[in-house]
Amino acid sequence: MFASLVNESKQLYKNVKVGFSWTEMIFGFWTPVFRGDFKWASVLVLLEILFGSFTWGGGAFLVTFVFAFFYNRFYVKDMVAQGYKPADETSANILKTYRYI
Repeated sequence: MFASLVNESKQLYKNVKVGFSWTEMIFGFWTPVFRGDFKWASVLVLLEILFGSFTWGGGAFLVTFVFAFFYNRFYVKDMVAQGYKPADETSANILKTYRYI
């Protein structure tokens, strides 16, 4: 499911994924890098190195799997903190249903 966000001061419009992040689970820290979310990319890299080094890489997969449940929520909350708002009533209802806002 997707929601639309708009930043009226910068005239920017983004569609954001709501719910489980399959791209995060498959691509790991590359998902936030491609979205320009370097804060969460650095957190993921550190966690994957930390847990992966003790488990020969298995911990890195575990980190990406667990983080996939939460990453879209973190991303949307950061976007709202940057001044983005739901673009329409449907997007607002979706974000409220998933408790993103």
